[in-house]
Amino acid sequence: MNGHKSLPQCLIRSSACVLLALLGACTSLPPVAVNTEVNTAPTPVTPAPTAEVPLARRPVHLGLALGGGAARGFAHVGVIQVLEEAGLKPSHVVGTSAGSLVAALYASGKSVAELRKAAETMEEAEITDWMVPLLNRGALRGEALAKYVNAQVGGRNLENMKIPLGIVATDLRSGEAITFRRGNTGSAVRASSAVPAVFQPVRIGDREYVDGGLVAPVPVHQTREMGANFVIAVDISSDPEGNPAGDTFQILLQTFTIMGKSINTLALKEADIVIRPALSGVKSADFSARRRSIEAGRVAMLAQLPRLKERLAAFEAGH
Repeated sequence: MNGHKSLPQCLIRSSACVLLALLGACTSLPPVAVNTEVNTAPTPVTPAPTAEVPLARRPVHLGLALGGGAARGFAHVGVIQVLEEAGLKPSHVVGTSAGSLVAALYASGKSVAELRKAAETMEEAEITDWMVPLLNRGALRGEALAKYVNAQVGGRNLENMKIPLGIVATDLRSGEAITFRRGNTGSAVRASSAVPAVFQPVRIGDREYVDGGLVAPVPVHQTREMGANFVIAVDISSDPEGNPAGDTFQILLQTFTIMGKSINTLALKEADIVIRPALSGVKSADFSARRRSIEAGRVAMLAQLPRLKERLAAFEAGH
């Protein structure tokens, strides 16, 4: 029995020796460093190359507002000529009085050469149809003017023009400026040009209309209403003459000049750029000065062209 008891004791002793040896070995190993800090810094990421996106440019809807001034209106042709040569094509054209005639011909698709030819060959007799003023509300019916315009635009109605067109006249009853955008082009121009007491008022529908220059000498506001967001205004009005001629027509035009001056001051503030041809000495009834007026329009527009391009660039950039 003693032999059987001694075997487990030896095993126990041997196991204890092995355990002590292992513990001793563990204590002889070098300590292991444990990193208890957590790295919270983000790992830098190199962004993927992206294509450079060009800045969006603001679209320009260029409007041309042509003011009234009777025979001085030939200056509008010179202004349009320079714009065309510079590649600046209006998206909207609006005219008052003399400006309505040029606006209609231009919007119908006439080239600058055709505009000049029409201006230089126009006979005053083609657009005048005299009546006995004592028996009527005006010395001229205006039907000849309407007929001339319709022939020049090829019979196109306002809504069928190649450039969106507006013609401004004054509602004789309410005194409001009305912009014609649809209907007979000749009738609209006739209404816009119907100087009171010179031309008979023009009936369109159930309303009568007279010269648009009474309330909108340069139709800047109406051009914006048409959809333009950048407006070139052409002011061909003259300063009141110190010694106006004594005939009725000149007195009436002088009256319109005085009235229009204060209205223009407010209206032109809405324009992005104003062109004022030098027309000193050119009277409103002076059809013989048409070439001089056209050249004055050219010179005035050329002088303002660098400024116009600068402003257009700033506008497109959103400045």
